[in-house]
Amino acid sequence: MAMALRPIDNALPTTALERPKKQAKVAVQVRKQPEFCTIDENKAPEFCTIDENKAPKMAENADVTVDYIASESLQPIQDPDSKIQSLIEGFDSKDWTKVCESLNDARRFALYHSDLLVPLLEKVMLVLVKAMKNPRSALCKTSIMASSDIFNAFGDKLLESSTSEPLDHLLVQLLLKASQDKRFVCEEADRALSAMVGSFTPLPLLQKLRAYVKHANPRVRAKAAVSISNCVSKMGLEGMKDYGLVSLVQMAAGSLNDRLPEARDAARSVLVSVHNAFTENEEQKQEAWQDFCQSNLSPIHLQSVVKFTMS
Repeated sequence: MAMALRPIDNALPTTALERPKKQAKVAVQVRKQPEFCTIDENKAPEFCTIDENKAPKMAENADVTVDYIASESLQPIQDPDSKIQSLIEGFDSKDWTKVCESLNDARRFALYHSDLLVPLLEKVMLVLVKAMKNPRSALCKTSIMASSDIFNAFGDKLLESSTSEPLDHLLVQLLLKASQDKRFVCEEADRALSAMVGSFTPLPLLQKLRAYVKHANPRVRAKAAVSISNCVSKMGLEGMKDYGLVSLVQMAAGSLNDRLPEARDAARSVLVSVHNAFTENEEQKQEAWQDFCQSNLSPIHLQSVVKFTMS
């Protein structure tokens, strides 16, 4: 008898099903785009053609090197009468390197042809202030160097009414620049402040500086205190009295506990100068000084001042 056949659908497969194979991972090396290349504008932007036989092109707006010329290396101007006419045009240039050149020309005028620069002093000082605010350090430093030469050339003439207000703005900028972190700018501003102190009569400069010993920025306070100390060291007793002995001692006493050592040292220097001048002709030096301090200082300041000056 014939056997019944089993339906083929129920039969086990004769071979095992094969698992799908994983696709092999292929590492594709991506070439890094060269830093410098010449772009063909007629091609799609992702393509870049490089000529290996040529040096890479530098950026067009790369900073130009500026030489800082020392005052003693500046030379007189050959034709100053005609050159003075173009000085203001250079100041107004949008090219900062041209402004630097004009600032150096102003320095040469200040050193060798100062009479020609007198009518333009107000404009020059405003340009100095603007240049010091510029973020370009080269322009800033050149303007600071120019201010030193102008201080040395004109001195107290800058205290006249026409230039007194620009001088106030210039003083603020110098104190700020002397307080910043860029060392080469800071040091140049310190030299400019020293030139200012050396060129001006102490009394009117003290009157301009006194407001900055209470400035919110401790570095500005310290730089102002140093300039005040340098001014006071040039004064005799009569000059100190003209300013006010009480005001000087109170101002210095207020800086004895300032945050920065530079301010504290400057305050001590002022007190030493005032103490020496005050007691020079006194028979009872220490008694006279102590009586003066007790009459004009608060108890807290009195203790600090007397302890320091009588030690």
